[in-house]
Amino acid sequence: MFSSFKGSVVSTLHQSSLKSLPLLARGKVRDMYAVGDDKLLIIASDRISAFDVILDDPIPGKGQVLTELTEFWLKKLAHIIPNHETGIRPEEVVAPDEIEQVKGRAMVVKRLKPVLVEAVARGYIIGSGWKDYQATGEVCGVRLPTGLQQASKLPEPIFTPAAKAEVGEHDENVSFDHVINVVGEELAEQIRDVTLRLYKEASEYAASKGIIIADTKFEFGLDDKGQLHLMDEVLTPDSSRFWPADTYQEGTSPASFDKQFVRDWLEKQVWDKTPPAPRLPQDVLEKTAAKYREALDRLRA
Repeated sequence: MFSSFKGSVVSTLHQSSLKSLPLLARGKVRDMYAVGDDKLLIIASDRISAFDVILDDPIPGKGQVLTELTEFWLKKLAHIIPNHETGIRPEEVVAPDEIEQVKGRAMVVKRLKPVLVEAVARGYIIGSGWKDYQATGEVCGVRLPTGLQQASKLPEPIFTPAAKAEVGEHDENVSFDHVINVVGEELAEQIRDVTLRLYKEASEYAASKGIIIADTKFEFGLDDKGQLHLMDEVLTPDSSRFWPADTYQEGTSPASFDKQFVRDWLEKQVWDKTPPAPRLPQDVLEKTAAKYREALDRLRA
């Protein structure tokens, strides 16, 4: 499927349909296929979800933006931790008539054993962390200073892990002790330290491009030797809160480079937040696509 966007034609993929490889799973955005026993093909579709509902209308070019941003960050942060990249071109592992489905939006990656913890770093207090702070003065067992406002910058970035939820459910914030119980103390400390180092380095770079990374979620996996690897998407608008620095204001919920236009429009509709969602108008699709693209263009400038 192809959509007209900003005067150009953008490839749009709501769901892949490869026949040459076994399908392993479909997430909210990504489709995952097996490439032999030791590799995966991960395709970033243009699907978008809001309020845990996958919408019928894809965002033109979103999958390409997510893939390009992930590849950009994997290269920039490769000195900190190994990652799942293989260097194999996706076009080489699918049938000729399937190349359009993977071009620019897929990666062939190592097949790792996932660590069943969401590794979240926060440099600002927002979202579920803000709600927890208002209720307890803490986030994930980390005591924070009194008097913080919504979107306040924290004195130092903090590691605020979450337990992976079932599909359709929200991840639950947990303490560091919970992570130790799941993976052991040594690996838990390594994940915490690497998460904070990745976040700090990425945040400093993004700040030089006029973008605040308020928080982000990393996924990790282990290879067959037990070595920790960074995997899945990395520092995208889907896994992070990106705020334009020039409009950031403490005490507000800042505008972000993601699905803000989609959520805002849906909130004005008569809808009980269960499938099917209302169909999105063209201007909302285009504004959302432009926000994703702007994040990529700024960071690569």
